[in-house]
Amino acid sequence: MTSTNANSSNIHEEDFATVQSATIKSLAQDMGFFTCGIAKAAPVDEAIAQKYRRWLENGEEASMAYMSNYLEKRLDPRLLVPGVRSIISLALNYAPAQQIPEGEYQIAAYALGQDYHDLMKQKMRELAIKITERWQLPSKENGEEPSIRCFCDTAPVLERYWAQKAGLGWIGRNHQLIIPHAGSMFFLGEIFLPYEADVYDEPMSNRCGNCHRCIDACPTQAIIPNEDFHAERCLSYQLIENRGELSNEAKKNMGNTIYGCDRCQTACPWNRFATPNTEPALQPKPELLSMSKEKWHNLTVEDYQRLFKGSAVKRVKYDGLKRNITVTKM
Repeated sequence: MTSTNANSSNIHEEDFATVQSATIKSLAQDMGFFTCGIAKAAPVDEAIAQKYRRWLENGEEASMAYMSNYLEKRLDPRLLVPGVRSIISLALNYAPAQQIPEGEYQIAAYALGQDYHDLMKQKMRELAIKITERWQLPSKENGEEPSIRCFCDTAPVLERYWAQKAGLGWIGRNHQLIIPHAGSMFFLGEIFLPYEADVYDEPMSNRCGNCHRCIDACPTQAIIPNEDFHAERCLSYQLIENRGELSNEAKKNMGNTIYGCDRCQTACPWNRFATPNTEPALQPKPELLSMSKEKWHNLTVEDYQRLFKGSAVKRVKYDGLKRNITVTKM
């Protein structure tokens, strides 16, 4: 969670209340974001809010108790950040340029490089600074000092909902944001602005049609038509978030996967359009690409710390990764 205040002498004097959407999108593109959209800050649509509440009531979040934290703020960004007027949604491509050789143990594509939280926050902070260099922050409102806040998977924000609201793409049957002619392998982040925008983007309608390849590809039946997403069944949840013993379904269907799961994404026809990312921080270490099954089974704590320093794989911790590796022998 980041605040950025304006103290620049380069502020444009002509307009303190409204930001130009086209300018922000141009700045975002220059910084390497694949796409950018802007939505008006407002409570989450009631139908979506009810669906999310029902998902929690049914216990579908499994052990991810944080999904129920700050519920009202999650469903109304104005409660999370007083004074927010607009929400910028940003997408950064992580489609891999290099992959672990087929037949070796696999790691989800998003975790092949450095931790996306750090990369996204850095880029969003830089964009926030550029915004405050162009537009002065509004005056205090109700005693609150206006600020710009940056979020990336670290706050109660429905990021895919806001990405769809901002016109980036639609939420597919695999519950991922799908960007047309680009796919779903994108990190998402949001910048909360205390300004109105001159133009807001329109939400994108769903383009999945009758396709159900992601449903067919899910190895543990976590995606069921006309049902809420069953997180506890999801192989990615089992291999990352689950701190106990893996479910029988996970053990039976994990194959060579030892961290995360990309099967509902690789099955999606829209990911045929994915372009390999060129971000240096997201490229895998040569040592990771050269890991054999034998090396994985002999992985030490020191190996783990060296291999995954600054990586999202640190979330599963050494013991969790060793659990996953050991199960593949069964």
